[in-house]
Amino acid sequence: MRDLPLQRSISEVETTSPKQNIAPAILPPRTKKAAINKKIVWIDIDNSPHVPFFLPIVEELQRRDVEIVLTARAAYQVCDLIELFSMPCKVIGRHYGKNKLMKVVGNCLRAAELVPMTIARRPDLAVSHGSRAQVLVCKSLGIPTLVMHDYEHSTKTGFIEPTWILMPDVIPDDVMSKKTERVLRYQGLKEDVYVPQFRPDPSILARLGLDANNLIVTLRPPATEAHYHNPESELLFNETLRFLAKQPDLRTVVLPRSVRQNEQIRKDWAELISRGQVIIPREAVNGLDLIWFSDLVISGGGTMNREAAALGVPVYSIFRGKVGAVDRYLSENGRLVLIESAQEVTSKIRLTRWNRPAAPNNRSGVVLESIVDSVVSILENRRPTTA
Repeated sequence: MRDLPLQRSISEVETTSPKQNIAPAILPPRTKKAAINKKIVWIDIDNSPHVPFFLPIVEELQRRDVEIVLTARAAYQVCDLIELFSMPCKVIGRHYGKNKLMKVVGNCLRAAELVPMTIARRPDLAVSHGSRAQVLVCKSLGIPTLVMHDYEHSTKTGFIEPTWILMPDVIPDDVMSKKTERVLRYQGLKEDVYVPQFRPDPSILARLGLDANNLIVTLRPPATEAHYHNPESELLFNETLRFLAKQPDLRTVVLPRSVRQNEQIRKDWAELISRGQVIIPREAVNGLDLIWFSDLVISGGGTMNREAAALGVPVYSIFRGKVGAVDRYLSENGRLVLIESAQEVTSKIRLTRWNRPAAPNNRSGVVLESIVDSVVSILENRRPTTA
């Protein structure tokens, strides 16, 4: 476990020994840090995209006088992004790779590590975007949970189903839970929570050694360690890089998902990297900045695709798992192009300059307000309204 910088007003998490087993427990009185009747929400960050997603949610809940306890799992770029966005946080547990058995073992181990903090702080509600370890702990301690989802084909957790599920309204009603009365909805995309607050920083070009005169492409590899990974995505990733490499004035910024993937890409594409055609950032960057100053985005995963769609940047998906309702909706509305074969890499991807507006034009805070309203309604023991 390690603490990350405290530069905001979120409460620091108190921890005890992580070696306790998960078991039903009587929760002690709250710490003196929490005022009487002040509600506590525990947010657990489980994956890289959750860092920018939860930042405005945390700030809005604090504005409504809710105390926040923030934890995170050391997975992918989570720790780097927490430091980049200056989010005070207790990092507990890590990622255990793509082996399914180790995923189960890793979730149980992390749940055990989370127990002492949970007992010490006694949150009124636990919130995440898919943290199975958090749900497991809270199930054993009788703490209500709210889990957000935006991909209906993620692995279901069965007996550790959360108290509430919150998801975009384009996802069918009964795919995430048989208890449809516990399924809440919001209109729009998960990315609409934080994209409206985005202000482009052009310094990213200089920091990455990019020339605005070049055609710039942001390329995100597939999530090779995810349970839903399809090896066809890797084939499309390689075909895409070969296609882009044929354009001498084009620069491709590749954003690996893990240290292992970073090392493999640097090994496989060393020549393109040495020629400056492929650039891999050596430190975490704000993905929205990179997307905004790119002419197009190609990604093997959902979040970056949807961020680009929310900003209006041309975007192509090389994801070959089961296509979720959100991506299908974006495709049907012309905001996302699905690449389904190696032939379509060259026939569908258009290497043209994006006519970038002076500033992002999406400034609605409706999705953020809707999600926070749902959290507050649960805290106040009211039935949350759905979109």
